[in-house]
Amino acid sequence: MQWPTPDTTEARAAARASSLARIAFAVYVLLVAYASLYPLEGWRDHGLSPFAYLASAWPRYVTAFDLTANVLGYVPCGFLCVLALYPRVRGLAAFVAALASAALLSLALEAAQSYLPARVATNLDVLCNLAGGACGAALGVAAVPTMLGGPLERLRAKAFYAGAEIDAGLALLALWLFTQLNPATLLFAAGDLRDLLAAGPGRARSPEFFIAIEAFTAAANLVSVGLLLSALMRPAQPVRATFAALVIAALAVKVAAFGIVMHAENLFVWLTPGAQIGLAGGVLVALAAMALPRVARLALAAVLIMAATVLVNLAPPNAYLAATLKLWQQGHFLNFNGLTRLVSALWAFVALGYLIFLAARRREPVG
Repeated sequence: MQWPTPDTTEARAAARASSLARIAFAVYVLLVAYASLYPLEGWRDHGLSPFAYLASAWPRYVTAFDLTANVLGYVPCGFLCVLALYPRVRGLAAFVAALASAALLSLALEAAQSYLPARVATNLDVLCNLAGGACGAALGVAAVPTMLGGPLERLRAKAFYAGAEIDAGLALLALWLFTQLNPATLLFAAGDLRDLLAAGPGRARSPEFFIAIEAFTAAANLVSVGLLLSALMRPAQPVRATFAALVIAALAVKVAAFGIVMHAENLFVWLTPGAQIGLAGGVLVALAAMALPRVARLALAAVLIMAATVLVNLAPPNAYLAATLKLWQQGHFLNFNGLTRLVSALWAFVALGYLIFLAARRREPVG
């Protein structure tokens, strides 16, 4: 299988777009590795080869959920690998490379799992991972000509500045959407380190205190995300409409996250009075603050992220929500819950560093 050689303009566009694909592929591999090895504790040497699982008997207890999760988890891996390799490697060569990368990743992670008492390394998991990687790679081979040099690439080039540093910002916004999949966090909150540091529950606070912190945290993070988005977009582009679409997408992800763990009547239990105030206030302030100069927007976003991160670590725990989510955290989604918690905890600090990096340049991007 071989695609026609693109002209010079298309090749340059594909090369620019592939930087975002490479960033996305690297981030996804790290996320898969963490989810596969969570909770990363209790390591012990069992005295066998780490690849002994390959010759072991077929697992006795197999569920449809586990099989589906192992297949679907590696579909993006294969797809993003093909996308990251384009345009240097294409067609059948890209498919083989993506499948090989999925195989190496799966074999290595299953070998590492054999040293974790909470995980069970199986040859069936590897086969499912390979199936998912093959499906994703095949999809990537078929879709790359349309995605790179097509309408999506033209939209990316028209709406956002060029450059790998801008692609890193877009990946950061995608991870912000991913953090909304954790229903245990406050609306739009990030940077909560209490679980990672095993901090105590803290003293009891009044409901008014909780509402105030929740409202400010939601508003501050929402304004920061809006200002970050505005710094990535080219002048004269519909940044406010794009921001509105991003907020709607984040709310849809939050509803989907609660739909997984709760009954239909509780889908909007997260929309507390504090969350409502923060959502409305954050949208209004973000829309107005987008008129500020670029460096001022970046500085304001950094200050708000720092303030919101401090406050989210002071917020009292929501006892009702913690009790409701307890079964979810101990069920099939244990690893996924740990992954979303980690990304949510680290996102604020990575975003802060990125905002400082952009502000230090003190000039509009070119290209």
